[in-house]
Parts: sequence; structure tokens; C-alpha cells
Amino acid sequence: MHAIEKILAKAAGKSSVATGEIVNCKVDLAGINDLYLQTIRSFYEMGGNKVHDPKKVIVFLDHYAPASTIQQADNQKQFREFSWQQNIEYLMDIDQGVCHQVLVDKGLVFPGMVLVVTDSHTTTHGAVGAFGTGVGATDLATILMTGQLWFRVPEIIRIDLQGKIPPGVFAKDIILRVIGELGADYAVYKAVEFTGPVVADLSMSERMVLCNMTTEMGAKTSYIQPDAITQEYLANKVNQDYEIMTTSPGYHYHAEHTFDVSTLKPQLAAPHSVDNVDDITKYAGRPVQQAFLGTCTGGRTSDLAVAAKILKGKQIHPHTRLVVVPASKQVFLEAIEKGYMETLIKAGATFVTPGCAACLGTHQGMLASGETCVTSSSRNFPGRMGHNRAEIFVGSPASVAAAALNGCITDPTQYLAKED
Repeated sequence: MHAIEKILAKAAGKSSVATGEIVNCKVDLAGINDLYLQTIRSFYEMGGNKVHDPKKVIVFLDHYAPASTIQQADNQKQFREFSWQQNIEYLMDIDQGVCHQVLVDKGLVFPGMVLVVTDSHTTTHGAVGAFGTGVGATDLATILMTGQLWFRVPEIIRIDLQGKIPPGVFAKDIILRVIGELGADYAVYKAVEFTGPVVADLSMSERMVLCNMTTEMGAKTSYIQPDAITQEYLANKVNQDYEIMTTSPGYHYHAEHTFDVSTLKPQLAAPHSVDNVDDITKYAGRPVQQAFLGTCTGGRTSDLAVAAKILKGKQIHPHTRLVVVPASKQVFLEAIEKGYMETLIKAGATFVTPGCAACLGTHQGMLASGETCVTSSSRNFPGRMGHNRAEIFVGSPASVAAAALNGCITDPTQYLAKED
């Protein structure tokens, strides 16, 4: 079996599972965000009274942090009251940040666990060797009632990353190239595993970017085999024992693809699809009205560090605004401690509350008709960040900072030393 199959088998109380099999699994942790009030409604409509295990439930007020409409405020009020009534201690209020980063920051995700959240980018947690997936309100309500959910054991695709990452290229560029080559619907309800020497050298933050963006291929979940980097990263976070699953020798993948990144250039996904990917040089010089740095895909401390390196001692272009959204409170505090926040503010950046912000398309950095944005977030569908006639280019944090500096799409390689 593959490691993912072993995780599902253990959660289902079975000795083995096979591709395509339907299994009922115990869920180690279930998360609800403030977009999904219907989860609570469904819980009661289905006859729910008491949550099966409040210690295995976490509530995130991250998409509307802080509330910008009366409806959003009412949603969050009902979530708070539900959490208090059900004795759910893990209530992550509007100060905490995006669910995926908060889970890692607080040591609540670990290898071998089954994690289910009402957010498609829960694939992020394959970076630590967990089975992480997103579901809708009714499925999450079922977990609240029973502590379990059914899954179809997915086909597994292996993506092997070879070569050496060139200067100016990041995990975001790599995964954009993969999505561009394979397509936005390539991995629908399949699992994607990343392997190879490139992955072995990536930081946990960069691994999380790879796994996060598998959602844009339609993936149900993702996986990176835990190693010394994983264990070191989790050492001071996770306070419980966990089991690291490994894939059996000779396992047969549904499909395998190899990408050599040695000659890769910074990439951009152009409007209006994440698989509309080209080298950034194709669009160089195009004016940009907003540069957006942040969220669960591109708002970690290392991302802010790259932007600060490019912008230190400089000013963003007078016709461009730079919106910075730290992924979590912990990231925000680290950015203050390391001086990144001061550097970016002095350069002209606007910081907003840790959370989803304009990536959600409801507040904190909305785009007007005809505006162009370069973003380190995950999606560029029409209307994703505001007006449906705005144009969104998805790129790395370095590409975002370079666009803010010059007021146009710019290859960031020139600002990053080779040793980086």
C-alpha cells in the first residue's frame, strides 16, 4: 500500500484498503471556517445535539477576519456561541489567521493523521505527512455528529522533482509549471505525492506551497514523505506521539511524472485560469495596480522575508499598492521581530489582519474593474479578488515584491543573489 492508503486503513480499522474502495474513517481533527455556517445548521437539522468529541473540533474565524458586513458579524457570533455551548476549546478567533497556517503553528497537525476542514486547501497538510482534505458543510456536520466520514480511496499520482532550483525560482514557480503542464483538472479526486531531490531540499514552508496548490489540479489530498526536516519542524510544536507511514516497495502509482527544474524561470499563471502558465518574461512590463502578498499560499515568514529583501531601502511604485496579509498571528509576530514588517511598511506596504483577506474576494484589497494584480495567493478566476473585469496574475512572493517595486510585472531574479 501507499502511505496514504495506510493512513486511511488505520483510520478505518482495516488491515488494508485498495484504490476505489469506500471506507468509513475516524477523523482525528475536523475544522470549520466562518464561510460555512451551514455546517451548524445541518448539524441541528440532522438531529445533532452534542458534538461527538469537542476536543477533535476546531473553529476558524479567518475568511471574514475581521467582519466587514453585518451578515459576516452575525455568522461569527453564531460560531462563537456554538463553540462555547459545545465546549469546543479550539476557537480560533479573528486574531489568529488562516486555518492551514494556524493548524501548523499550534502543533495540531502531524504525520499519519486524518484532517478534514471546510476548505479545499487542506491539501496543504500533506507537507507534514497527514491526510488532509476539504469537504462541504453536510459532510462536516456528519463528522460533528459521529466523529467519522466516508472516503473513496484515491488513485495516487507521483510527481518527481529533479535538478537544482535556479536563483529567483521558488516552490510557487515549480507548482505553477506542474499545473500548467498537467492541467487544472488533471488530479480530480486523486492524491498527488511529491518526491525527488528538489523536495528533499525544500523548507517546510515551501513544501506547504507545493501541497497547497495541488487543489488547483483538483486533488483530493497530497503527500510528502516525512523526513528529518519534517521531524525537526514539528519537534517543538507537536506534543503527542505519531506514526509515520511509508509506502511499500514496488507500489504501482496511477501515473508518474518527472520535472527537471534546473532551467526553470519564474512563472506566472495569467488570467483567468491557474493552468494558463508561462515564463514571467512573457508579461514583463505590464502595469500593475495592486501587488498582493499573503494568505495560506504565500503569507508565511519566509515569503515576507523575500519581499523585504527586494524592497529594503526602496519605495514601491507610486501607481501601485502593496497589500500584505500575514498567514497567521505567529507569522505576524515573527515579521515584527525580524524587522520585515518595518521594512515593508517603510517601502509603502499596507498590512492587514492575518487571514484570507482579498483572496476570498470580499474585503481587504478588492480590485476595481480594469485593474491588474500580481498575487502570491492561489487563484485567478474572474471575480476572485473583486470585479470580474479585473485581471489576476498568480506568482511567487518575489514576483509580487518586484511588481510592487516597479509598478509592472517584473522578473525578480535580478534582485536575488545567487547564494539565496
